[in-house]
Amino acid sequence: MIRKALKKDLDSVEKGYTDLLLYEQEHGSHSHWVLGAYPTRETAENAFEAGSLYVMEENGAICASMILNERQLDNYKNINWKYTADDSKVKVVHTLCVPPAFARKGCGKQMMEYAEKKAREEGFQVLRIDTCAENEPAKKLYAGMGYRCAGKQDALFMDKIPEEMIFLEKKL
Repeated sequence: MIRKALKKDLDSVEKGYTDLLLYEQEHGSHSHWVLGAYPTRETAENAFEAGSLYVMEENGAICASMILNERQLDNYKNINWKYTADDSKVKVVHTLCVPPAFARKGCGKQMMEYAEKKAREEGFQVLRIDTCAENEPAKKLYAGMGYRCAGKQDALFMDKIPEEMIFLEKKL
């Protein structure tokens, strides 16, 4: 079941972030997220307070989380979007996290399908997301769901880590 996060979910969301980042430290990073810097409990708390944190719960365990809102980061302004829409009609997925214990079980796809359905129901026209250009699992997931790459951009993640970001979109 996918739903808005409850305050009691924050520990599990934070643990999901930590589990993923510890796994990536040992096996190689796809996300370029940094343990202790992003995402953190504060990331989850801020999204919870804003009403934009969603979780997937199965048998009492939180097996995925995401932030779903209308916030387009500054880099989004420099992208040549094919599906143009007023900002008020664009929904954005941030910080989609599937901990390693739940990887390759369809959780990421289900979260994205939920985001699309919710955005459509709320009258949004476009769903956007960004990821590190080296994040092959995410790129494969999004491409398989019909997202198109709208552009790439070099950026400093956390104002420290140089990376190439890709920006994806899907017309709803």
